Amino acid sequence: MNIYVVFYSMYGHVWRLAEAVAEGAGEVEGAEVKLWQVEELVPDEALEKSGAAKARAAFAHVPVIQPDQLGEADAILFGTPTRFGSKCAQMQQFLDRTTQLWLQGGLVGKVGSVFVSTASQHGGQETTITNFHTTLLHHGMLVVGVPYACRELLAMDAISGGTPYGATTLAGADGSRLPTENELAIARFQGRHVAQITKKLTASN
Repeated sequence: MNIYVVFYSMYGHVWRLAEAVAEGAGEVEGAEVKLWQVEELVPDEALEKSGAAKARAAFAHVPVIQPDQLGEADAILFGTPTRFGSKCAQMQQFLDRTTQLWLQGGLVGKVGSVFVSTASQHGGQETTITNFHTTLLHHGMLVVGVPYACRELLAMDAISGGTPYGATTLAGADGSRLPTENELAIARFQGRHVAQITKKLTASN
């Protein structure tokens, strides 16, 4: 079974979550996990000025996916930073190019899941994920989140991202905060959980 982890990351926070998601998915027997990023839209000069170019160099080796390639996957986990309570423009532009897949029913019955990064505790983590779910449902995908069997969701000893809708991290307003081990554990759980469900679905076909 093919598990695709498709993300956009500007400063590396979503990429770190994506790696953890892929790691968790890869623990499930039979899972072939591929990590992809979506196309950048910000001009190189602007990336340099913002400091994002240096951060993005760390995952420059991750291939850029084209919309039609989504049809190859049995499950897709999407990762995006939040922009004012919704997904970033890069991810939205990518999804806007999936019209042909939608017309063909190319994603119907496939498993979909979402993870995100925000600058603050209340920066729209849940609205971003649930807004994203709308797109997945229009494609006929089966939406999977993170159940409370993931005990890290209940951690109260420190500030942590993580929701029943999907894994999250808090980057801080200046981007200096990196995903914590608790947040990465939730991301690994999400990847593993999606792969386990996908395995059951593909085995029954």
